[in-house]
Amino acid sequence: MNKIEWNKIFIVLEKWRENLCAEDPSVNTVAEHYRHDPWAVLVSTILSLRTKDDVTLAASKRLLEKAGSPEDLHIISEKTIEKLIYPAGFYRNKAASLKKIAAILLEQYNGNVPSSMEELLALPGVGRKTANLVLNEAFDTAAICVDIHVHRISNRCGWLVSKTPEETEMILREILPRKYWKRINYLLVLYGQKLCRPLSPFCSRCVIGNYCARCCVERSR
Repeated sequence: MNKIEWNKIFIVLEKWRENLCAEDPSVNTVAEHYRHDPWAVLVSTILSLRTKDDVTLAASKRLLEKAGSPEDLHIISEKTIEKLIYPAGFYRNKAASLKKIAAILLEQYNGNVPSSMEELLALPGVGRKTANLVLNEAFDTAAICVDIHVHRISNRCGWLVSKTPEETEMILREILPRKYWKRINYLLVLYGQKLCRPLSPFCSRCVIGNYCARCCVERSR
């Protein structure tokens, strides 16, 4: 493909999302409700992994009502956390991770969520996707959150060639203008859910078709 026209791509995607009148993703909703409190954002982001938005939002609200800080969560039992966040995916593992995270934050960070990638990645259950989303929503730091949708669409459109979301993130850090870093996940996750599906994407309804090479698309609608 020729030079990537990022400005045009993002204008089209922003307009598409605005016309769709879609609700914000659960983590963004929680971030707004709790005024971008780092603990609330971290909790919600961990709960969101492999979990639908409506389930994540409900589970986050239940847990944060009981444990609005690491101190609060530290004193409740792991079983109680499990009950509060069920039926979030892998809720037992997430309850265990949150319990460990609360202890670490109290012991090492005076109860505060750290604001660096390295420190966030050292927390149990926190990967690059989670860390980047926390940096974006809690600390207003430009970071590229790459999930499976961002990874798939970036490769399908021919903007890059990569094998893993982590590799996609590193390439995007080189080619994507910094002003779009915080928006790419917000826009492409919904686009991947609604139109650019893993199998048989809705190419006939695609609004960024002029900027897509349709790499490895064998069947579409």
